[in-house]
Amino acid sequence: MSKKKDLLHRVRAMERMDLADLRTEWRRLYGEPPTMRSAELLRRMLAWRVQADQLGGFDAATRRMLETGKAASPPPVHLPPGTRLARIWKGRRIEVTVTEDAVVMDGVEYGSLSELATKITGTRWNGLRFFGVRSSA
Repeated sequence: MSKKKDLLHRVRAMERMDLADLRTEWRRLYGEPPTMRSAELLRRMLAWRVQADQLGGFDAATRRMLETGKAASPPPVHLPPGTRLARIWKGRRIEVTVTEDAVVMDGVEYGSLSELATKITGTRWNGLRFFGVRSSA
């Protein structure tokens, strides 16, 4: 039997265990079980630990987020020269072209998408969000 099928059978077997059986299984695998009284919660914790042992636990980014309470910053976005972006803002179509060291709109160069988005809207904007390259989520 493959490791994944074995894991699936072990987790499915836990679905039929009562609280006493779950505690016995936890004790067999990990030592003294938590003192909780919820069979469902203990079942989920045990299933997760068994799967994490076999398939790996949290990735590094998730561990950091859990330890610090902060989500990882998204990777930087690099727009290669020649990239063209467009957006409709208040009924006006805005088109920009990314060059080696600037963003060009209507023949005028701007230092960044954010600088341009701020000029267009009159308020501070993240240029990548304004042009839909990066979502707010």
